[in-house]
Amino acid sequence: METLYAAIEAGGTKINCAVGTGPDDIRRRVRIDTRAPEATMAEVVAFFAGASAELGAVAALGVGSFGPLDLDHSSPTWGHVAATTKPGWVWIDMVGPVARRLGCPAAFDTDVNAAALGEARWGAGRGGDDLVYFTIGTGIGGGFVSGGRARHGLTHPEMGHVSLRRHPDDAYPGLCSFHGDCAEGLASGPAISDRLGAPLNELAVDHPFRAILADYLGQLCAHAVLMLSPQRIVLGGGVMNAGGLHAPAAARMRHHLGGFIVHPRLAADDFVVAPALGDNAGLAGAFALAMDVAAA
Repeated sequence: METLYAAIEAGGTKINCAVGTGPDDIRRRVRIDTRAPEATMAEVVAFFAGASAELGAVAALGVGSFGPLDLDHSSPTWGHVAATTKPGWVWIDMVGPVARRLGCPAAFDTDVNAAALGEARWGAGRGGDDLVYFTIGTGIGGGFVSGGRARHGLTHPEMGHVSLRRHPDDAYPGLCSFHGDCAEGLASGPAISDRLGAPLNELAVDHPFRAILADYLGQLCAHAVLMLSPQRIVLGGGVMNAGGLHAPAAARMRHHLGGFIVHPRLAADDFVVAPALGDNAGLAGAFALAMDVAAA
């Protein structure tokens, strides 16, 4: 009998839910708008209840969610969203209601760690051991996979809030409510729209801000190389869908490294890349989380 898994990719605007044997064999799938938590989670639970009644029992549940999150298994609020800025969702249990309804073990991680895991296992990171995934969208987040596992320690990585060196042609003060001009405050989608009055994909391909954005992305990648030494960096998210940013970001990464790290991979065209799984990376990672906890 084939083993079925349940997967949730929970974002600030939508929650993708699926049941299948893996990301290449999804039997049931639904997109649910992220509304008030009670109504949203009731719809999520109802989907999985119906899917399991029709398809059979699932072996495990994997959840990749917007955060911050409580990932401490010894904590009574493991599985909960923590101090998020999304109204109404602080300390909402993202895992418990679904896992109890399905009667299965569950794994929980950030949405960007899940995306990194999906890309590492089935996408742009196949064949390597270490990968960093940045999502450049409504916010900026980073995930790190090493040895086939998404990594976190005291809490979970918040790479999007590192400080960047301000570009000399950029006077924008920054949009992050915590840090002002951190990476998210300078280069996220809302920061771009607030600064320019339009999203990046509505601007001319030769708009001068593209060079500024490429510099900020290059700094992010340089930080990742210096701190984590990945074999590949994936840049995804809605901002990157504007196109034409990966190669300039890689060039600025090399500039900011200043010749300090010398390795032929850094000059390769496939070191800084787009997600191979596109918008399915997060859901694929949720399947990977479920598979791993089922096998534990």
